[in-house]
Amino acid sequence: MGDLTSGLVVQGGAAAILSAVVMLILVGRLVPRSVLEDVRADRDAQLAELRAERDSWKAAHATSEEARHLDQDSVRELLEVARTTEHLMRALPSPKAMVEGVSDALDSGLAPQT
Repeated sequence: MGDLTSGLVVQGGAAAILSAVVMLILVGRLVPRSVLEDVRADRDAQLAELRAERDSWKAAHATSEEARHLDQDSVRELLEVARTTEHLMRALPSPKAMVEGVSDALDSGLAPQT
């Protein structure tokens, strides 16, 4: 860049430098500080918004996982109750055996022989 600037000063003087600055402004390579600060502020606001959204998704995931674990524990308990109930129901004598006079649950429902 130093060679370009020194070449412009030697050959065209101040008018060449001024025209180079004007060209940089028109092309968009040279912007005022206020514009740069506005662009940076917009970028920082977008990043903050994305961070907040990310944090809310993380919190939602944590809540979902906690609820899933609670559901798993509840299902585990309900399955144990169902197994206990099944064992209890199988241990009870059948209604047919009770009618025929057999009331012992260990007889497996056989009627007494006469």
